[in-house]
Amino acid sequence: MELRQLEYFVAVAEERNFTRAAERVRISQSGVSAQIRRLERELGAELFDRSARTVTLTVAGKAALGHARAALAAAGAVGQAVGEVAELIRGRITVGMVTGCTVTPLFEALAAFHRAHPGVELSLLEDTSDRLVEAVRDGAVDLALVGTATAAPEGLEALTIISERLVAAVAPGHPLAGRRRVRLRDVAAHPVVCMPPGTGLRTVFDHACAAQGLHPAIALQASAADAIADLAARGLGVAVLSDSMAEAYRDRLTARTIDDVDAPALLALVWRAAPGPAVRELLAHGRRAFAAGSGPGPG
Repeated sequence: MELRQLEYFVAVAEERNFTRAAERVRISQSGVSAQIRRLERELGAELFDRSARTVTLTVAGKAALGHARAALAAAGAVGQAVGEVAELIRGRITVGMVTGCTVTPLFEALAAFHRAHPGVELSLLEDTSDRLVEAVRDGAVDLALVGTATAAPEGLEALTIISERLVAAVAPGHPLAGRRRVRLRDVAAHPVVCMPPGTGLRTVFDHACAAQGLHPAIALQASAADAIADLAARGLGVAVLSDSMAEAYRDRLTARTIDDVDAPALLALVWRAAPGPAVRELLAHGRRAFAAGSGPGPG
């Protein structure tokens, strides 16, 4: 008894027609008929009643159908299990990371994964968050760490790493430095230094401004928090950052949470639904690494 015989048997039983079954398994009708006859000889019983135009199962055929399906499913599971092991031995994963961030927990996750599965080739790609999200959707990137304004970008799975409010950070002599409370309108009254469009932080800021009908003057843009902080420290504008980003520059910038912007900027790992075994394994390492240590602010 061969698996292909069981496959042909199930196809004829489900299609109730030898011609349609042959088209389904992509061999000739005579080939299907011959294999079914051979299977019946091995079993010692006819599986189909061929007396009518529509093929029907005999009592023996009905008894055999469930077992045949189970055998085919088991064979498929064996192939899948071997394929998953092979992917973890010699696969490839492309990881995306938002530009301008040094993401220590992500690097720790990559290192731990590499130690566990040295045969899997890892590649790291930096880009803006919106481009990385599209790359994940398209399958060009398997897993990406992105800044986002929503808990899960449409069509993707996500694990939120950080959720933070927007902060206005200014040089000590700036008019906003002496204020206890800062609102979005106050920020928009001054030149703004922020991340470029396509980043999660900028998306939250732009949406908040649009909701209030504000049109701030974006004086300067930079992809790295260090550059934004340095420009603001030199008096060139109000830096728009997340709380953890601004914390690193407390020695030269005064930071105030923007009171009337409640929507947080998020840093999240994103991936397509039903990922392969290698991506699932890397995700497990990522969850552990991010749980053990804090990451950077959203980009």
